Amino acid sequence: MTHHDEVVHSSHPTRLLHTMLRVSELERSIKFYTELLGMRLMRMERYPDGQFTLAFLGYGDEGSSSVIELTHNWGERTYAMGDAYGHIALGCSDIYATCNDLKAAGISVVRQPGPMSATSLDRADVEHIAFILDPDGYRIELIQT
Repeated sequence: MTHHDEVVHSSHPTRLLHTMLRVSELERSIKFYTELLGMRLMRMERYPDGQFTLAFLGYGDEGSSSVIELTHNWGERTYAMGDAYGHIALGCSDIYATCNDLKAAGISVVRQPGPMSATSLDRADVEHIAFILDPDGYRIELIQT
């Protein structure tokens, strides 16, 4: 085994695997993330004893990319959004076209696309961002990449 072939062990985590969101209507959320945001449904797992279903979605293979885990607890449930949750950030090549398409599909764009702040307009590297809401009201930041 050469030096480059050695397995490196670490005492701390080494990769973000997934972020979990509780959703009220699983099929509606899967449709939103796949059809409108272009993610792929990787897998679904049903847990009858625990009365919940998990759906894993993302842009790349779970072995190398972070994904979103949608958790649907069976039965009627409502969730308090809370004030600690921030947002999920997604990169897009044309944030203006993406927001136009999402608006046309009835998605709420709560922060229109544009420069991150008015004070940074004179910078060439200014980020262009927007915020949308998913079907359960989770904020998603879109960043032009």
